[in-house]
Amino acid sequence: MTFTEANTVRDFIANVATEAEISFKAGKDLPRTASAVMLADPLRDALIRLNPEIADKPDRADQVMYELNKIIDGVRHGSVVRQNEVFMAWVRGEHSMPFGKDGAHTTVRLVDFDSPYENDWAVSTEVTFRQGHVERRFDLVIWCNGIPVALGEAKRVDRHAYSWFDAAAQLHSDYEKNIPMFFVPNVLLFATDGKDFRYGTVGMPEDLWGPWREDGSPLAGMEHVGDAAEAVLNPESILKFLRHYTLFATDKKHRRIKIIARYQQFQAADLIVERVVEGQIKKGLVWHFQGSGKSLLMVFTALRLRSHPDLRSPTVFIVVDRVDLDSQISGTFNASDVPNTLSVESRSDLEKLVTAGSRKVIITTIHKFAELPADLDTRSGIIVMVDEGHRTQEGDLASRMRASIPNAFFFGMTGTPINARDRNTFRLFGAEPDPGRYLSKYSFEDSIRDGATLPLHFQPRPTELKIDRQAIDEGFKELAEAGELNEDQRRELSKRAASLERLIKAPGRIEKVVADIVRHFTEHVEPQGFKAQVVVYDKEACVLFKQALDQRLPAEASAVVMSMDARDPQDWKDRFSLDRAAEEKLLDRFRDPADPLQILIVTAKLLTGFDAPILQTQYLDKPLKDHTLLQAICRTNRTYPGKSHGVIVDYLGIFDNMAATLAFDESTIEKVVTNIEALRERFPAELQTALDFFPGVDRTEHGYTGMIAAQQKLPDQDTIDRYGAQYRVVLRLWEALSPDPTLTPYAADYKWLTSVYESVRPVDLTGRLVWNRLGPKTLELINENITVEVPRLDLDAIILDADLLAELAGGDPTGKAKEIEIAITARIARHLKNPKFVALGKRLEDLRRRYEDGMQDSLDFLRGLLDLAKDTLAAEREEEAVSPEERAKAALTELFESLKNEETPILVERLVADIDTVVREVRYEGWQSNPEGIREVQKAVRSLLWRRKIREEDVFQKAVDYIKEYY
Repeated sequence: MTFTEANTVRDFIANVATEAEISFKAGKDLPRTASAVMLADPLRDALIRLNPEIADKPDRADQVMYELNKIIDGVRHGSVVRQNEVFMAWVRGEHSMPFGKDGAHTTVRLVDFDSPYENDWAVSTEVTFRQGHVERRFDLVIWCNGIPVALGEAKRVDRHAYSWFDAAAQLHSDYEKNIPMFFVPNVLLFATDGKDFRYGTVGMPEDLWGPWREDGSPLAGMEHVGDAAEAVLNPESILKFLRHYTLFATDKKHRRIKIIARYQQFQAADLIVERVVEGQIKKGLVWHFQGSGKSLLMVFTALRLRSHPDLRSPTVFIVVDRVDLDSQISGTFNASDVPNTLSVESRSDLEKLVTAGSRKVIITTIHKFAELPADLDTRSGIIVMVDEGHRTQEGDLASRMRASIPNAFFFGMTGTPINARDRNTFRLFGAEPDPGRYLSKYSFEDSIRDGATLPLHFQPRPTELKIDRQAIDEGFKELAEAGELNEDQRRELSKRAASLERLIKAPGRIEKVVADIVRHFTEHVEPQGFKAQVVVYDKEACVLFKQALDQRLPAEASAVVMSMDARDPQDWKDRFSLDRAAEEKLLDRFRDPADPLQILIVTAKLLTGFDAPILQTQYLDKPLKDHTLLQAICRTNRTYPGKSHGVIVDYLGIFDNMAATLAFDESTIEKVVTNIEALRERFPAELQTALDFFPGVDRTEHGYTGMIAAQQKLPDQDTIDRYGAQYRVVLRLWEALSPDPTLTPYAADYKWLTSVYESVRPVDLTGRLVWNRLGPKTLELINENITVEVPRLDLDAIILDADLLAELAGGDPTGKAKEIEIAITARIARHLKNPKFVALGKRLEDLRRRYEDGMQDSLDFLRGLLDLAKDTLAAEREEEAVSPEERAKAALTELFESLKNEETPILVERLVADIDTVVREVRYEGWQSNPEGIREVQKAVRSLLWRRKIREEDVFQKAVDYIKEYY
């Protein structure tokens, strides 16, 4: 017996459905004509069974069926998505008919949602449908009460020429366009080739169809497909998709689209709802990586919570920490037509809604809770979803919010990973029973593997700074003497002139960076139809970069997007100030591929919450770190036609320390970067290792004789597995290097290895299919359409994708060695002699070293002064007798002087005096050894720092350490 599409994949899926209590009915045996969309008898029976008014007069069922058929026929003159939306409203029970007493309207039920398995379910194979002269045959159809709610297409598992993508294209690009009537009642579509399982919905392009993953299931193969089909194609899940996890929205071009939940959204929403219904644990932490659909997750969750019968229309708060995120999430909810949604405009409006116990979906910033009194609404039927909870869940704002709604459920939703410094996030949101304290986790590796987001390619291009220390020292000495500066004045001048800001914004440097940006953009970004974002140091840099770009590109090619305040020059306001409507219009122009606006210049805005899939390249000239860095670079990871990855061009060497930046979850990712030069050196040897599987085989011999000769060298499954594992290494190296011209001599051998791999379909030792997907560059090569771009000069590209994450998960001991080296260097520095004045040249030399090592921002540079303050105090103890409290005030003064800048104005003397006063009030003898005493001091210090807009955790901790030592 031979393997066929029918007896392997198609029948396998049908069998999975029957095991889910869905009866089997062959397509040829169905009670229907080829032109009928629905099964009349089961539908009529369901209408009578579920509607007492129709049971009293069964002919009313025909009236309902007439209305449904009218909707189906309407697709001849309208879009399938719009007709599907109307039909879905009927199936959800949102329509009524005048069947009640005296013609009163009563809701018509087509489906029993309360008892999913009590409906009439059937799965059929080989279902033919004819519309006019066009006829198509579906591999699989799942019926619910005679309505074709799920349509599937299968491809042979042993045919490498076809995949799930071909099956999806057959449904979307052929069947849906040629026989759209059959798709009007559809809930979901699915496609499989026996290796992978994907699902989508009407109107959804094939490349947006998503996978389904179950914990513990293989990532590919028949077992994986079976697990996915079992999870998706059962009565309960299909009706959940229908009722809760499908949205109809309006896109930017005012087109109606249908959105179906991805598996991580479906599963996370279910977990949240389950936790709220049970009512025992009142919190949960959800980490779904940037770009994987967190906003839609909140929409699906809110809809599910609001419609749950046990919760009786609860109040749902969506809380964000920035106005731009408020706008973005409000836009998502509004575009999705979520009913009873309010976006709060003011604190007084929020207080009125909370006081009234408003049962709506309320979107607000956390700052609007600042003045709300405690116990405004003590109901337990309040659910709060806090977006990016780790950023604002410390201090007064979070306390005020929790105090005003004390019995609410709180769920932290984050798109960036939580690291060791965010321990309060775990305390506030992470429940102990949850593994790792995450209710739901969807990592960077998961999102790239599933195609929810794209890999990121980093291209470090740090600018060289050459400093003549002797000349600077001499010049500074002359300047100081001419100005008759005292020692304190010299120190202040030295500190200001040596700032990272001055170096980054030096005119000569901006000139070179902008010239490189324009060259890279015009050669690599613009020709592919993508757009770019330039992230610069501050608002002044935005203006300087705009001026420099306008000298090389048309003025309409770029625009500045930044916030304005009273301190900004009027000229900036006249040129760049935008209200919310004007800014949104500008961003819509940027999203439009036909608009000449191609580059956005930003410094803080649009680094979070900004979604523009056409954005492919980000030019990074601002020190960023941790969550801010990750959120910023992920503006480029959205999927878009023809886009295989996002590009980050790094002018500050930030990604020299990328492994440390992303070492957020040691069990998942230890190191995520690799150097392209090392890959170039590694590739020939790895390719040869793969070729060594075929000694004596003539690779110039084509046709079946050549293929047989190659396959004979892979005589058993173990050998196939080992070859597959090695080919995986070669594939990833090829994709990471391409289009590097150094690959050209190896192209023929790589193509030959790929053909052999396709013919044997190797499986790795863990049981998962090795590379069920071939990279896009590999496919181009196989089709003999390889083109090699001009090599990028002086670049070491760093590729961050799912496979490299998996390969590097074991960690790199050299990373630990570097970490230890830095720690030792810092210890030595703390024991240097106590300097009263550091010459400007010495400061610049030290700054250069930090800069070239990838220092992340000016605060990091200034934090070095905190260690210097300790040594200074130690020296002062030897020189003169100073009271401990005066020493503390001196140390605190040094600490907060180091933090002064335009963005964080601090009145140092007043702040230090305030801290001194507060600490004296709350401290008592022996408070340092009493946990309660420590908490009181910490609370007082944190409150003062927050009011001064100082929110760095390590600054707070060092301030407390000083107080412990000297008070």
